[in-house]
Amino acid sequence: MIDIAPTEREPLARVFPDRPGPMAGQHAVATGLGRCIVDRWPEPRVAIARAGYDVQLTGAPERLDEDELRELVPVGFIDAAPEFEPTIARVFPAAVRWSRVIATLESAAPPPRAPATIRRLTADDADALGELEDDIDWISASHGGHRKAARSTLAFGAFVGTELASVAIPFHLGPSFEDVGVVTRADFRGRGLSPACAAHVAADVRARGRTPSWSTSPDNLASLAVAKKLGARKHRDDVLWVTGTEVPEVARPED
Repeated sequence: MIDIAPTEREPLARVFPDRPGPMAGQHAVATGLGRCIVDRWPEPRVAIARAGYDVQLTGAPERLDEDELRELVPVGFIDAAPEFEPTIARVFPAAVRWSRVIATLESAAPPPRAPATIRRLTADDADALGELEDDIDWISASHGGHRKAARSTLAFGAFVGTELASVAIPFHLGPSFEDVGVVTRADFRGRGLSPACAAHVAADVRARGRTPSWSTSPDNLASLAVAKKLGARKHRDDVLWVTGTEVPEVARPED
């Protein structure tokens, strides 16, 4: 299969779905980050994209190089249409189905108040972003790590004093949608920091002329509660395939 250089990926925007929720393909095209691999160029029959831990498959499963897929995704979360499921099960026999709920964030109300200073992160905040605990530092993965995420100026952080307590950023950028994610350090939960940060990001997404979306699991009460505060409207049920790791633990609720 052929690895497509970042500067040559624009035609793939027509290949990967443009819809609310996970969009590793559109994100890899828009940002030049991660990898895009196709069976042939310029008219691919199947394409694989990887951005951080997120992987997307599209096209004809029978054209997929299974050895290449196995090498590309030692650990990750695979988004693929149902016709890819037999291939995924064959290539990753230990893969786990992870149920997901996809919503759009319809509310344009002012961000809720929170006992923190909330502002856009810049390159000067890279070290603070890099000091997040291991269980939440994945927030930067799809943007190539904490330094690139900080330089993107797409993230908003909540500071309690001088400490970065919560961070929200669009996980994936697409032509019509941006999928919003947020994390809060365990010792600062329960203060409303997640919805406040995520609301700033959602407003930023709308200012770019796109619709913010939200992806979570049906048993993640914390994430569902934040989404409700942001005016979430359910778009669909979905599933990801988890390979090489356990399904992430459900975070504790945050009011």
